[in-house]
Amino acid sequence: MTAAFGRQEMLEHVRRACAGLPETEESIDGFGHTVMKVRGKTFIMMSPEEETPAGLSIKSDKEQQFLLLQQGGYVRTPYIGQHGWVSLDQTTKPNWDEVAGLIRTGYLLAAPKRLAKEVLASLDA
Repeated sequence: MTAAFGRQEMLEHVRRACAGLPETEESIDGFGHTVMKVRGKTFIMMSPEEETPAGLSIKSDKEQQFLLLQQGGYVRTPYIGQHGWVSLDQTTKPNWDEVAGLIRTGYLLAAPKRLAKEVLASLDA
């Protein structure tokens, strides 16, 4: 299997998508995953640096997960897919604009309701 994207490219896209999302924190979890969190809740997980090919998982709900799996370009995330998480299909070139939208949605699902409401209001303005 040949990866359609590299880890550094992926990380740059993720950081750009998260740049305008308040209270987003980047860290490395106990398994070596780069994670993005909002107030302690994870909404993005990236594979450890030494893992090839690079992997990106995004929090979503089950309905969105179903649609993304039907559309293609995404797979059910191992171990946490039953909660709606999706991962980029590592053999296809991602649509980074679409991924940025999924990241925003994942953020809104993980953020406390009041913060999510404020962010949505600022996006509508």
